[in-house]
Amino acid sequence: MPFSLPHIAPVLMLVASNVFMTVAWYGHLKFGSKPLWLVIIVSWGIAFFEYCLAVPANRIGHQVYSAAELKTMQEVITLVVFAIFSVTFLGEKLTMNHAVGFVLIIAGAWFIFRGPL
Repeated sequence: MPFSLPHIAPVLMLVASNVFMTVAWYGHLKFGSKPLWLVIIVSWGIAFFEYCLAVPANRIGHQVYSAAELKTMQEVITLVVFAIFSVTFLGEKLTMNHAVGFVLIIAGAWFIFRGPL
């Protein structure tokens, strides 16, 4: 794979956008006593930055990746970011079931990037 801006920038931007989105969607779970309306507003504010990264990442990436490849990349990155977040921030454990599920999703990603059969 070449190392050009359209190849690398979307990956980096999608990683950063997923950090924001994971915090927006799941960070409030550590603050269960806060009013729901407040965590929704805070989550929207955080998600704004996710969109500021994800939308240009997809536009830049579409120069060299198909929409299906970009979506697949997004899902794999989401799982990796979420797994790290759930262990480090939420203190949850990953089980063998999680590992098997993640491997199956990564296998699906391999087929998307492999090209036509």
